Amino acid sequence: MLARIQSLYLFLAALFAVASMFFPFWSFSSGQVFIISDLSASQLSDVTYSIACFAGSAFSPLTALISIVAVFLYKNRDLQNQLIIVAFILFIGDLFSGFAAAHFMNQHFLGTGTAITHKPEAGLFLMLPEPVLFILALQGVKKDDKIANAYKRL
Repeated sequence: MLARIQSLYLFLAALFAVASMFFPFWSFSSGQVFIISDLSASQLSDVTYSIACFAGSAFSPLTALISIVAVFLYKNRDLQNQLIIVAFILFIGDLFSGFAAAHFMNQHFLGTGTAITHKPEAGLFLMLPEPVLFILALQGVKKDDKIANAYKRL
């Protein structure tokens, strides 16, 4: 289980997903600093912003959980492949929800006429290695499957 390289990739992806929950995704500054993060309270009363923040709070732990579960399913490579693909889709949802929350907060500030500066934060950059790790894990599972099928032919 732990000797397989895809286990390392999946474990690292889970660590990045968990770490991204504890760091801010995006920040806005206009005298007061507004932070978009998975574990932060909603600072706007806008429904679409709240939904985007809530979605990010759900997608990050699900990505980490599915990655960890996929590590232990090394004997069932088809199910492991499917779980890695689901984790990749959850990552895309997490990234999209973070960008959507940032967009809605930006629209709020533009609507009020407030001069703001905004920038990405560490939470975004911690998420970026995840898709690469998922692709590498898929390749590792495919390589294991190829080796197992070669032994079956003998």
